[in-house]
Amino acid sequence: MKLENRNAIVTGGSQGFGRAIVEAFVREGANVLFCARDGESLARFEQKLKESARAGQRILAQTCDVSSASDSEELFRRADDELGALHILINNAGVYGPKGPSEEVAWDEWCRCIEINLYGTFLPCRHAIARFKKFGYGKIVNLSGGGATNPLPNISAYAASKAAVVRLTETLAEELRAFRVDVNAIAPGALNTRLLDEVLQAGPEKVGADFHARAIKQSQEGGVPLDLGADLCVYLASAESDGVTGKLLSAKWDTWSSLHTRKNDLNSTDIYTLRRIVPEDRGRKW
Repeated sequence: MKLENRNAIVTGGSQGFGRAIVEAFVREGANVLFCARDGESLARFEQKLKESARAGQRILAQTCDVSSASDSEELFRRADDELGALHILINNAGVYGPKGPSEEVAWDEWCRCIEINLYGTFLPCRHAIARFKKFGYGKIVNLSGGGATNPLPNISAYAASKAAVVRLTETLAEELRAFRVDVNAIAPGALNTRLLDEVLQAGPEKVGADFHARAIKQSQEGGVPLDLGADLCVYLASAESDGVTGKLLSAKWDTWSSLHTRKNDLNSTDIYTLRRIVPEDRGRKW
């Protein structure tokens, strides 16, 4: 088992992709504390996992708003008390936020999306980093997505927050390289989860005709399997990927399972990062 005896926190872990991550971590032997805002769904999922857990494996669930400083502090305090040394943080909690022309969406909803997606990534990182530095080792995986690498008209808060998460990931990776703490971001692909349902419900008037049409096609033909991104999280949380850091990886499109054999190339280039494209990159001489 790739994560045996490793202790992990997974945010947004009660449904959708977060649920798939928690299930994969439990299968791979990790002790897991997962959180979400819906206490009822957390309790049901916790009970289900405990029924199939191996002897001695610790599975804990806690209600938490990751954008709340006090909630995040309490989450990590419980990890200290009931898990012990922390090895892994998966920042999965996130929302699409308001949909529609940027000048028309509700300002408080736009801000709330930034709070959950960006603050709700940075706050857990701060708590984890303090512990990882003392331990001299750690793994952080942040959730990115299509909003980080492509414009998303009419879903501007999500796009801005996810691009920020990737740059935060790269920055923390450089800060923490000397402490043997790996920080990466992943794009799990187009998933058939509640976020897709939100796009379908919003309609073409709010999210745009092209984006809505792609969502309909995805719902009919199926999205990227949740297990693919969950397996990438397992890889990045395992010892096998030690030294792979500061990268944005696509679960679907990148050959990530062998990246540990290419660490020299990864550490000496800007492969799998967000960078400015200049004319020469596209064969132009301006």
